[in-house]
Parts: sequence; C-alpha cells; structure tokens
Amino acid sequence: MNIQQNISLKKYNTFGIDVNAERFISISSVYELQELLKQEKDLFLLSGGSNMLLTKDIKNLVVHLNIKGISIDREHDNSVHLTVNAGENWHDFVLWAIEQGYGGIENLSLIPGNVGTCPIQNIGAYGVEVKDTITKVEAIEIATNKLVSFSNEECSFGYRNSIFKNDAKGKYIITSVCFELSKHNHNLNTSYGAIEKELTDQNITNPTIKDVSNAVIAIRQSKLPDPKEIGNSGSFFKNPVISIELFNELKSKYPTIPSYPVSDSEIKVPAGWLIEQSGFKGKRFGDYGVHEKQALVLVNYGDASGEEIFKLAQKIQQTIKENFKIDLEIEVNVIA
Repeated sequence: MNIQQNISLKKYNTFGIDVNAERFISISSVYELQELLKQEKDLFLLSGGSNMLLTKDIKNLVVHLNIKGISIDREHDNSVHLTVNAGENWHDFVLWAIEQGYGGIENLSLIPGNVGTCPIQNIGAYGVEVKDTITKVEAIEIATNKLVSFSNEECSFGYRNSIFKNDAKGKYIITSVCFELSKHNHNLNTSYGAIEKELTDQNITNPTIKDVSNAVIAIRQSKLPDPKEIGNSGSFFKNPVISIELFNELKSKYPTIPSYPVSDSEIKVPAGWLIEQSGFKGKRFGDYGVHEKQALVLVNYGDASGEEIFKLAQKIQQTIKENFKIDLEIEVNVIA
C-alpha cells in the first residue's frame, strides 16, 4: 500500500484550503479498503471534499475514497436498479443517467461531490431529495471490517440529514449507493419557480429530463460560483425551520420575508434571505467572504484559511440570532 507523507489537501477539497495530511492514501477498491482496515482504524475519510471546511492539518491517516464503477443490477418495464460506487463524481453520474434515459435525479444536476457522500447529507435541490431514489446504501463497518447494507428506511433520511450524520457517524465507510430510476413516463418535478421560468424562457413546454437538467445547470451557474474558479462548498447553512409563532412575529416586522410551509406548526425560511438582510451578501474580508450572488455561499478567493472562514460563519450565526431570534445551523462539515 502506497501511504504518502505530508500531502497538501488543497486540491482534494472544494474550498481549496491548503492544509496538510501527515499521511495520505488513495483507495480504489473495497478489497484495498478492507486490507487497510486490518492495519488502521483511526482514519480521516475524504471523497469529493465538497461538503467540508478544513481548519487544521490532519494527523489521522487521510483515506481518499476513489472507488469507481456503475453497474445495472436489474431492469423492469419502467425502472432500472443501479449500483454506483462511492468514488464516482455525482454530477458525472447524473449526466450519465440522463444519457441512458434514466430519470429521477435530473434536478440534482451540478451538485458538487461524489456519490458516496450523497446519502450522508441527503443532498437535495429544486424540490427533489436524493432519498427519493436511493434503495440501499452499502458500507464497511469499521469495527468489524464487514460489508453491510442499509435499506432506505434504515438510513433515517431527513432534511439534509441521515443516520450517517447521527447514530452511524464515524462507524461506517460508504462504498456504494443503489438507486432506482425511471426509464419512461418520468415524473418530472418542474414546479420549482426558477425551473419553470428557465423552461419558459427557453420556450420549452414539454420538457425532457435533459431539459430539466439543463435548466437546473443554467440556474446554478447563474447563482453559484464554480469551485474550480472560487473555492466554496455550496450552501454553507441550512434553511431554518421555525415555529408559526416566531414567523408571524417576524412577518409583522419584515412583511416581505419569504417562507415555505413545512407543517401546521412550522415554516421554513431561506437562510440566504436572512443573511442578505443582515448585510453580509457580497461582503469580502481579504481573501474570503460571502458570495455576491448567493448569500448562502461562503467563499475562498485565494489563500484564506479554514479558520478565517469558520469565524465568519460564526459571526453570521451570531448576527442572525440577534436580528431574528433564529439559530442558523451550519450544513458543511467543519473539521476544527
């Protein structure tokens, strides 16, 4: 096994934070991973590096999960079951599925990261969550080195949440994810306002899954910075869910506050709106700041440290609490 010493992780995280791994290894098969686990248990797992903020050098052995491959398990008249290995790039997988005519994940186009991390976060966008297509998650239990599987129900999916962020955190290494996608008669989700507008602007009245994907890509590119050009991790904060009582209180003070009903007693409020109202949108502090087009996105313009970005996030949280009585929760995994 080729364990390297003192490797910069700058190219392995989308924030582009330059911290070092004291030891680093890239793993390309489940067998290699199980062999490694016979010798090492205290690992720092790194996949696409898209949902993390590194604030310090990593002393644990950094394991870059680079297990590739897509296989078709079985097909029915209107569905296909796939197993996709953890190291596959998420957006590349979405484009591959669309090329095959498989639907269900087109709304999740251009989300950064790899397939192995998509269940952890239960990634979602434009009215769709990945949990709606996942049938099974396969993983290695670190303590026993055995390959196990979690059904959709056992994953305990929630809004940007799963068992892998809670009870199972740090206990398993996801090696592949199984999906069920549609082959015909796709159930397109175009009700999200931005998608409807984009399709209308393109004079598309009967969209295909490719049309929806293209619309999502256009929307995301117009609002979100490309990590290859400006370091970022996408949405840094979760959209908070608050009580009806607090919302009504805020509504009387801020009549234009946007909202999305969650239940009879709760309402979701866009975190980006709260951050923008607090004056942070487009603010730059040296080499880091808040993106000019999307207040949810914190950015590294060059050589910012993870600690600087984390302190900015904490300042935003404090300000939102003072202004709106809302606890803003960080969506990104902060390694501090």
